[in-house]
Amino acid sequence: MTTFKNDLVLNLPDITKIEFKKIVKSYLKVIIINFFLFFIPLFTGLILLHKLVFHEGIKIYIILIYALFLLLFGCIFLYLILSFPKRKYALREKDISYKSGLFIKKITTVPFSRIQHVEIDEKPTLRLFGLASLSVYTAGDSSDDLVIKGVTKEIALQIKEYISTKINE
Repeated sequence: MTTFKNDLVLNLPDITKIEFKKIVKSYLKVIIINFFLFFIPLFTGLILLHKLVFHEGIKIYIILIYALFLLLFGCIFLYLILSFPKRKYALREKDISYKSGLFIKKITTVPFSRIQHVEIDEKPTLRLFGLASLSVYTAGDSSDDLVIKGVTKEIALQIKEYISTKINE
């Protein structure tokens, strides 16, 4: 019979020293296209509300409403541009990591031993630039645990194959 042993961990690995790979720069174009595809209908809706629905009491403030909408539009656009370089991933021997965030920084690491399956998604705007997103799923959760958006389709397939090989060992 073996005795239970639980030694104290003295040397913690430093994940900040990992060399992360940047997301493909053309993914920024995808982000911008998706952003405009979202905001143009909203702006069109605001114009229609202004012309067809708003009564005279609200029309006094229409310049302020448009200014607030454009300010919100500009702030979100600026955030997307500035946060893009912070999106990075790393594939190591026993795990995969993804970090992102401008104000709230987040690093997600998933060990291969916890991975159930890996999926590659190619949405229309991603396909337009030859890109894909890689989703990693672990046990016990219904959603994806790690998503790397903006890698080339070839890289996504290589990472998927590598992870599939590792989890089948």
